[in-house]
Order: sequence, then C-alpha cells, then structure tokens
Amino acid sequence: MAQPLAFVLNVPETPEDPEGQEPSPYDESEVHDSFHQLILEQSRWAAEEGLELQRREPGTGALGDSGSDRQALLGPEDAPAHSTATLRILASMPSRTIGRSRGAIISQYYNRTVKLRRRASRPELKAASRSARPSLRLYDLELDPMVLEEEEKRTLLVKELQGLPVAQRDHMLRGMPLSLAEKRHLREDSRSPRGKPRTQQGGRGLLSCCGQLRDGCILALHNLGLALLSGLQALKPWHYALKRIGGQFGSSVLSYFLFLKTLLAFNTLLMLLLLAFIVGVQAAFPPTPLGSVPAFTGLELLTGGGRFTHTVMYYGYYSNATLNQPCVPTLDGSQCTPEAGSLPYNMPLAYLFTMGVAFFITCITLVYSMSRSFGESYRVGSTSGVHAITVFCSWDYKVTQKWASRLQHDNIRTQLKELLAEWQQRQGHRSMCVWLRQVAVLGLVWLLYLGTTLGCAVAVYTFSELVIERPVSAEREGALLALPVVVGLINLGAPYLYRCLAALERHDSPVLEVYVAICRNLILKMVVLGILCYHWLGRRVGALKDQCWENFVGQELYRLMAMDFIFTLLDTLFGELVWRLIAEKKLQRGKPEFDIAGNVLELIYGQTLTWLGVLFSPLLPAMQIIKLLLLFYVKKTSLMANCQAPRRPWKASHMSTVFISLLCFPSFLGAAIFLCYAVWQVKPSSICGPFRTLNTMYEAGKVWAGRLEQAGPGVSWLPWLHRSLVENTFPVYLVSALLLAVIYLNIQVVKGQRKVICLLKEQISNEGEDKIFLIDKIQCVYERKERSRIGRTEAAVRPPALLIDDADAC
Repeated sequence: MAQPLAFVLNVPETPEDPEGQEPSPYDESEVHDSFHQLILEQSRWAAEEGLELQRREPGTGALGDSGSDRQALLGPEDAPAHSTATLRILASMPSRTIGRSRGAIISQYYNRTVKLRRRASRPELKAASRSARPSLRLYDLELDPMVLEEEEKRTLLVKELQGLPVAQRDHMLRGMPLSLAEKRHLREDSRSPRGKPRTQQGGRGLLSCCGQLRDGCILALHNLGLALLSGLQALKPWHYALKRIGGQFGSSVLSYFLFLKTLLAFNTLLMLLLLAFIVGVQAAFPPTPLGSVPAFTGLELLTGGGRFTHTVMYYGYYSNATLNQPCVPTLDGSQCTPEAGSLPYNMPLAYLFTMGVAFFITCITLVYSMSRSFGESYRVGSTSGVHAITVFCSWDYKVTQKWASRLQHDNIRTQLKELLAEWQQRQGHRSMCVWLRQVAVLGLVWLLYLGTTLGCAVAVYTFSELVIERPVSAEREGALLALPVVVGLINLGAPYLYRCLAALERHDSPVLEVYVAICRNLILKMVVLGILCYHWLGRRVGALKDQCWENFVGQELYRLMAMDFIFTLLDTLFGELVWRLIAEKKLQRGKPEFDIAGNVLELIYGQTLTWLGVLFSPLLPAMQIIKLLLLFYVKKTSLMANCQAPRRPWKASHMSTVFISLLCFPSFLGAAIFLCYAVWQVKPSSICGPFRTLNTMYEAGKVWAGRLEQAGPGVSWLPWLHRSLVENTFPVYLVSALLLAVIYLNIQVVKGQRKVICLLKEQISNEGEDKIFLIDKIQCVYERKERSRIGRTEAAVRPPALLIDDADAC
C-alpha cells in the first residue's frame, strides 16, 4: 500500500483584526476568509482519514467496474469529467457564486455588516464540533430554492445597513455585485423611515433632513455632469456619421475620414494662432492704401488676385510699422517711429515669431499624435483570441435605440469579416514559381511607374520655364491658371494609370496594395512640389525683382489649392458617379470601391500646399478648413451612394499611424525646409510686406535685439535670450535630437509592452494549468473517499500493485 499523501491547499489567511478594533469596510480581503478556512479544514480532514490520491482513469466510472451512484458527465474532447462532489466545490467557489446567487451575495454582505457593528470576533471553526461546521461536500448554491430564507437574509441586511453610517453604507452598496435596481431598492429600504414623528427619531431629525439635502445636491450635480458629458459627446464633429461609415465600409474606409478630421484639427490650431497675433492685429490697424483698390469681379475666387491682393489674405498687405497708432509710411520706405510712452507691437517681429511658434507647436502636435497612434496600433503583440473577444465582448448593452443597435450590429459584423480575412491571408502559401513570376511582374511595373513619374516631372518643369519666358500681363489673370491646371491634370490622371499598373501585380494582401499605391502617388506629388518650389524661390524671385514676389507665390499656392479642390470634385463626379452608372448599366458589375490611397494622398497634398503657403498667405489655413469641411460631406455622400464595401475585407489597424507618419516626415518636414530657406536665404521684396527694408526675414530678430540693447540694462536679458536660442544653431539641433529621442523611446516602450504582454499571456496559461492540477487533486481525494465508503471487500479483491499505480497516478 502506498504511503498516504496529505493534500493541503496552501491559501494564506487574512490576519485577524486587533482586539477591540473595528474592521474597516474598505478591507476587501475579509470577504472570502471563511471560504479559505473551510478549504483548509476540509483538506486536513481528508488527510486525517488516510485517503490516497488516485487519478481517475479515462473511460471508467468513478466507482470502478462494479457500478456507481455518481452521475456520468460528458464534456469536450480531452476534457476531464469531474465527480459530483468536485462540481459542488467548484460551484461553491467565490468566482462561481458572484453574479449567480443573489441570496449568497446578500448573506455574504450581511455577515460583513455584522462584523462592522460588533467588536467581538466570531469563534474559530476549529473550536466547534465537526457536526456543527459547514461542509463543502454537501453545499450547493444552485440547489438552494429557499426563497423565504433569502428574504429573511435580505431583511437582516437592510436592518444592519440602517445601523451603519451613511458613508460606510454607500461604500458597501456600491461594492455589492448586484444589479442597479437591487442596489436602489436596498438603498431605499435602508434609509430611515420618513413617516415617524420627529419626537420618535430624537436628535436625528435635523441630521436626516441635512442628509437628504446633501444627497439631493450630490444627485443633481451628478445628473448635471452626465448631461454635460452627453453634450460634449454630441459636440464631437461627425460622431454618428463616422460610426455609420465604420459599420458599413469597415475600418479601412473609416481611416480616410478620421485622417481628414485630424487635418481639420491641425488647421484649426494653426489658424487660431495666426488670427490672434497677425491677421487680427493687422485688421485692427489697417495700413493706408498707396493706390486705388480694384473692384471685386468674381475671378478672384479662382486666381486669388485682384481684390484679394489688397486684403489680409497675402503677405504684401502687412506693414513694417509699430501697430499702436495711425501711421503713414514715408516715401523712402523706412519704418515709422512710435510715440514716446506707447506700448509698441512690432509687426515684423510678431510676423516672424508667430510663424515660428505656430510651426513649432504643429511639429510637437504631429510628433505626439504619431507616437500615440503608434502606441495604440502596435501595443498588442498578437491578434490571437481577438475573434472570441469580438464575438462575446463587443456588444454595448447600454444601447436601447433601434438604429443604434443596428449600427453596432453592422460594425461588429464588419470587424469579424476583417479579422477572418486577415486570418485567411496568413494561412495562404505560395510556391517558388509563382513567387518568381510575381517578382518579374513587380520589376516591370516599377520600371513603367518610374518612367511615367519622370515624364510627369519633365512636363511640369518645361511648362514652368515656358511660363517664365512668356509672362502674363495683369489684364489676363485667367492665363495664370495654366500651370495649376497642368499640375491638377497630372495629379488626376497619374493615379488612374498607377491603378491599371497595380492590376497587373495582383497583390494577395489588400493592405500591401494600398501601401504600394500610397508610395507611388506620394513620390509623384513630392517630385512635382519640389520642382514647383525651385520654380518659385529659384526662378521667380529673380524674374520679379521690381514686384512683390511673395504675393505671387501666395497666389500661386492659392490657385493650386483651388484647382486641386475642383479636380477632386470632378474626380468624385466622373470617377465614382459616372463609373458606377456604367458598371451597373453596361458592364453588369457592382459599385466601385472607394480609392483609399488616392484620396488620402489628395489630403496630404492639400495640407502640404497649406504649410508651404502659410508664410506668404496667412489666411491659407482658413481656406483649407473650408475645403476639408466641404470635402467631408461630398465624399461621404458619394461613398454612401456610389461605392461599396471592399470585396476583400481587411483590418486597417495601422493605417492611421502610416497616414500621420507620411504627413509628418515627407510633408511637414519638406514644408519646414522650404520656409526656413525662404526666411534665412532669400531677400524679401523692397516694396511690400513687413520685411521690406531688410536683407532677409531673419534680420527682423536681430534688429529687435539691437534696439533692446540700446533701451537699457533692464531688458538686457532679452537680447541674450535671442542670441542663445535663435541665433545659435545648437538649440535647434538639440530640439530635433529630443524629438527623435522621444520617437525612439516610444518605439522601445511599445516593444517592451509587447514582451510584457507575451509574458503575461504565458503566465495566464501557467495559472490555468495550475488550476487544472489542483482540481485533479481534489478529484482524486473525493474519488478515493467514495471508493473507501462503498466497501472494503472490493479493495481486498483487487491486486495491491494496481492500488500503488493508482496512487502514483495522482
């Protein structure tokens, strides 16, 4: 016979409170003390009986071959079937009772309230006789149908709650795992009766009224907070529209509209700074016009010239004076001298520093948005188990309206399609021959693409040189639209050509197809913008020596934005509406899909134009805001009417991160380099603008620092600050290095989170195995107990070696 094994669950007990000290209601560790003690005592009792631990053989009964009074349980394949006693213990576990038995919860919290009111602790279980102890073997919560006992426990709980202070009562009710309706009934029942006279309540009448008044004020403030939160939720732009788009077309199409919303926030922030410190101040102190102002003809909406030239729209309108008094500029173009004792507002300095601060804040916001988006997209190491989470944990049970439930149903269904499509793509394999043929096709397509891009770049450069050789007179403003129209046609036609080339590649992954299309369109647009920047600062500055070249560059960028918006509308009308009609009527096909790559690149292209032209046209962000607002509703309407959901659903989990990254590095970085070159190297016009008397725009800061040095020693620290932070290049490199370090640290933090998540998943798996091991041990204890109680005769008939093997198996 094998040596009996004593099976003890090593569960740490909660230490008893000191004598004479009332236990705190915030100590949550006392909830399951009695359960731990019962487990410990039952295991010791099993050891005292001399029970041997034996593993139940699969396929055999719990009582051996002769028969059994135990119910046979069927489970999944390779899952252990436990005895009725083990299942009773599992049903008695706190994790199984919470949320299933209201009577057990009420009884449990009644015991806690008794503890709070009584200083004397209950006697230990080991001091009572064994017959008086509660037994886990015969305790089954699900088989307790005594409703009267539950009501009695509830009445006792209400009485005990009435004796507690209000703070402790509210804390205990808040922590009970009951429904809100049951908590509300308990709170109402535990309040002091209102019908008693004040003489019966003694000195509690006034306190009860004050308590009711306080509760009413707290409830009113709580309802007000909820109303404000719901109002803020309603103020979110396009909240319902974005949910509807995500539910019908998936996260891939939704990423475009979320990116548009992000661009709207960036432009709003930029516009607020420019309005507060440049546009608003200059509008309050308008300069005296030097000549006649042309009348508005309507052509200015396309060309940006004419009447708009003499407004705060462009750089040339802003004066180089101190804007605190009426000032008439002198004939030689020198600055006005402010009156003594006035507070000066140096317009050149304000113009330069506001642009610098606006770009710095935009850079910080972009880096923060990119790092946060990167963390949200890549913080999870794997997608295993997401299907079950989506099926069982995605529904919002607070939804009560029919349209909201239907919208959420569509959203969950689309998410499941995307997850299944992503899983199917990972299962596919490709042979070597297919892979070689794919590489050859990719090489041919990329050669054709590079040739097309080179041809478009040569065409833009040639046409820009032709425009310089044949200047347009002021009377023919419509001819100024020639270069923007050519650029708009290239941006409109090239993506369709690239789409035809992408059809030859036949990518298996829709995500890779979108990324390749974005890369090709981005290279084309950046090459075209690079040629135009050289055309403006390298050629136009020399050709327009006696004119305000800053106004011309601002008008050129305005025309490019206007043509881009017009061609986008034409693409939406003919590329989506007409193609949908042709596909449905003639080709007998379905609706076309939404071109994510082309539309996203149009947004990045328009935002790049805004950043390039904000120095020469401070109101250009306002035009971009109007354009984005109109574009959202046009694209949403066209999407709902002319497009269908992607035929191959795919999950765009990283698309927002990619879009923000492209907006930051090629777009914002290129615009910042262009503007830095214009500020530091290019000579401003001598007849317009706030820097007309300076060699470079950057000298405005040096002139201001020189004047402060002559003002007196009280402001001598300002010139030192200017030399240390602005003139010295070290802070610029330091800030750039810090930004790169922040990005790098965020990437490393995300990698660390992935490793931690993997370790936690492994730990959860190990904990599950430990629980299975403990359940098997309990199973062996009770199986051996059942067998020993049936009779000693069967144990004597069986060979001793078999008993030894059974004991070793446990």
